[in-house]
Amino acid sequence: MGNTFGHLFRVTTFGESHGGGVGVVIDGCPPQLEISVEEIQLELDRRRPGQSKITTPRNEADACEILSGVFEGRTLGTPIALLVRNKDQRSQDYDEMAMTYRPSHADATYDAKYGIRNWQGGGRSSARETIGRVAAGAIAKKILRQVAGVEIVSYVKRIKDLEAVINPDTVTMEQVESTIVRCPDLDCAERMIDLIEQMRREGDSIGGVVECVARQVPKGLGMPVFDKLEADLAKGIMSLPATKGFEIGSGFAGTLLTGSEHNDEFYTDEQGQIRTVTNRSGGVQGGISNGETILIRVAFKPTATIRKQQRTVTREGEEVTLAAKGRHDPCVLPRAVPMVEAMVALVLCDHLLRQQGQCGVL
Repeated sequence: MGNTFGHLFRVTTFGESHGGGVGVVIDGCPPQLEISVEEIQLELDRRRPGQSKITTPRNEADACEILSGVFEGRTLGTPIALLVRNKDQRSQDYDEMAMTYRPSHADATYDAKYGIRNWQGGGRSSARETIGRVAAGAIAKKILRQVAGVEIVSYVKRIKDLEAVINPDTVTMEQVESTIVRCPDLDCAERMIDLIEQMRREGDSIGGVVECVARQVPKGLGMPVFDKLEADLAKGIMSLPATKGFEIGSGFAGTLLTGSEHNDEFYTDEQGQIRTVTNRSGGVQGGISNGETILIRVAFKPTATIRKQQRTVTREGEEVTLAAKGRHDPCVLPRAVPMVEAMVALVLCDHLLRQQGQCGVL
């Protein structure tokens, strides 16, 4: 229950952070799509731990294996199973967590729901579960590019109170990947890196905002009433670990405007296409894409597991203090960038296939 996402392009993730491995089963991928393990690995390398001095030092190659659904470099139209084996677990770092709840983590709620939990590394609540999403997202991205020319780029917009100046219309993947913090504003990126390193030294953590832009999204994606495009984007994004907020277009800032200030007026461009002068709607109106760029922002909380002493309780209710062990990101934002892209790709790919199935055209 709750491990499957999507309608026509469906993904089911599996595995725990300190188990044998994690992965995903993808059902509904069209046949004859050229895909290689190297293309999937490229996205996983952006997500993997140990990639820089500001991420967790857990040393995992996150090497992807294609178990089914691909033959001679092309998809078969049958379920695709992808697996990444866990290699560098240190389960002993979590012995104390077997009986003690980490503040603001899923320990207490998992116990309340199931009466049992995998306390080694957080089990299914660990961000390691997102490996399956990013792997599936690599395939979804390729479908979107080949069928509709869609380009998805995410980047770190803000860390704590350090906010970057970025033009979402022109930012490129190369600019994003040019810094270890994945912020294309180079001056701000240096200050972000310094702040993250300070938090690591202090045994604390910080959060921030990832912004994501999807360009060349076809008109007509999204379903009224409950499957509106922004509703599915919000659900997908908010299912990521550590997310605490979602905005599209003007977001909460739009509440400060009047209707005449906020409305996106129409015009006809030189190619005879109906466009909007502004894009405060963020590319979606009435739950359906309007052909403009989709722009979303995602708030991530500070990493819950920190080395500072905190008050907590055991499973029996005894009050104790806890300074967590283990290898954790002092800030999840740099590694969250490919996760956000993956979820946006999964939602858009699913709606693209649904639009083809319902209307037969794009």
